[in-house]
Amino acid sequence: MGTETSGCGKRRPQMWQLLAAACWMLLLGPIYGYNEKDSNTNPEANMNISQIISYWGYPYENYDVVTKDGYVLGIYRIPHGRGCSKTTGQKPVVYLQHGLIASASNWICNLPNNSLAFLLADTGYDVWLGNSRGNTWSRKHLQLSPQSPEYWAFSMDEMAKYDLPATINFIVEKTGQERLFYVGHSQGTTIAFIAFSTNPELAKRIKIFFALAPVITVKYTRSPLKSLTVLSRKVVKVLFGNKMFYPHSFFDQFIATKVCNRKLFHQICSNFLFTLSGFDPKNLNMSRLDVYLAQAPAGTSVQNMLHWAQAAKSGQFQAFDWGNADQNMMHFYQLTPPLYNVTKMEVPTAVWSGGQDRIADPRDIANLLPKISNLIYYKWIPHYNHVDFYLGQDAPQEIYQDLIKLMKECFPN
Repeated sequence: MGTETSGCGKRRPQMWQLLAAACWMLLLGPIYGYNEKDSNTNPEANMNISQIISYWGYPYENYDVVTKDGYVLGIYRIPHGRGCSKTTGQKPVVYLQHGLIASASNWICNLPNNSLAFLLADTGYDVWLGNSRGNTWSRKHLQLSPQSPEYWAFSMDEMAKYDLPATINFIVEKTGQERLFYVGHSQGTTIAFIAFSTNPELAKRIKIFFALAPVITVKYTRSPLKSLTVLSRKVVKVLFGNKMFYPHSFFDQFIATKVCNRKLFHQICSNFLFTLSGFDPKNLNMSRLDVYLAQAPAGTSVQNMLHWAQAAKSGQFQAFDWGNADQNMMHFYQLTPPLYNVTKMEVPTAVWSGGQDRIADPRDIANLLPKISNLIYYKWIPHYNHVDFYLGQDAPQEIYQDLIKLMKECFPN
């Protein structure tokens, strides 16, 4: 993959450099004293979502939600904060939806006073964490095997059409509350914009839609993933296959827990993260790099990545083009995939965006904002990159306190 040079002249390391660092560490570590005693791995780096929640002293519940097309989604609940009694009555519900190639662990991978899910639970909310189909925690189906291409024939279209309605309706049934707050990051906002603009009944269940680093178009994205746009669909499938894209591997786990947990490699590991998301090194807790990288990537489908490449190339907010008129007709009852119309969404919406975001570029955000018909709040944070919205050390001050304030002001009971 090589390296990139930023506008400031910085060299940005790619994954091969992390591999090289790992090899050198294994070869030379004993000579220079880089052994297990020098490492400082956070225990959460080797935990699953339930274990992380429990580790910090919070209650949790996990459920399987089955979609209409047979996918089984793993979702998690933090019903109350630490030290809160279960008998304190009904609490307002908040649902958190992660972004691309990510998982529900995004919302709990920082310390409790810096993780949105834990902060909401301690503030008195009933917190639910979703997982999109195909990621680490949602890789089951009633009939299809994840070993089959048929299982992976989905993109954000299906996440919006099936995953969100199934999950939100499940939460409503379980809690007895007809309406809830929705917080999405990146692709978590994309599928919400699709679902809430095309499914009015589902939209009525949302009190406020909180959009962190929202993405509907990626015309101006500067992410390395944009390189997919120069490749034909056939070449992408030759390179990546037609099933899963970027699952979490043994190598990822090794890099996270044996390399990035060492201060010596903090810069190279964080720079890899920044290459994808945008630079903001002062706002990242370097001591938790092993946790961040051990929980990601969580995987998605190659088809979903093709959908994002389609969006980057066209600049349109549009359903997936299945590649021929017959397939499009079968899925959409028209020859070409339909455009999604954000202006049809009436849900009250609050938006936060970042000036250093390489994925949700400020120019794409500028095109989105006028389309939101019920925009109740907007904040631009100049130093924010794409992951600061859930990893940033100052996220509680920059985002979460206002997010919670909006919840209480608009729905005090």
